[in-house]
Amino acid sequence: MPKASDVKKNTAIEYNNSVYIIRDIERSVPQGRAGGSLYRMRMYDVVSGIKVDETFKDSDMLTLGDLSRRPVMFSYVDGDEYVFMDNEDYTPYNLNTETIADEMQFFDENTQGLLVIQVDGNPVAIELPASVELVIKETDPSIKGGSATARTKPAELTTGLIVQVPEHISTGDKIKINTAEKKFMGRADSK
Repeated sequence: MPKASDVKKNTAIEYNNSVYIIRDIERSVPQGRAGGSLYRMRMYDVVSGIKVDETFKDSDMLTLGDLSRRPVMFSYVDGDEYVFMDNEDYTPYNLNTETIADEMQFFDENTQGLLVIQVDGNPVAIELPASVELVIKETDPSIKGGSATARTKPAELTTGLIVQVPEHISTGDKIKINTAEKKFMGRADSK
């Protein structure tokens, strides 16, 4: 049983006789408290989809839910659902667009390392790799010698995500993005 301070996003926990998947965690340190941080967690019931916001002390013990992860690749969009195909047994997993809205910005049909998270055999979330490689759809023209400065400019990727990139990067370049921080890490290795 981990402490609330050790729990990460996309973790399943048992709470109030239900299993919830944690979608967002905000840490706060109230003034005047003797050392204790508070963790506000936005959780969704894996069966009903009902949203619950709950605050835990950093020392609160949480019970992990029974979940499994399967390697998948993005296959296609079917109405308001994204369909992912299991890399090993080709089982399709359908996830509602609302459920994976944040993650959709980080993958396309070529993204490797995606995992579908299942609770009791039902797909409930997508777990992203630590970094992804995406192509820049549009950005300001590159500036010659721009690599000598630390100035950045916005760049829109093919998935719609906008990140800050160095001035020497141009439209069409393939770049590496840190999925946790939504930050530019460097040019992707060209193969």
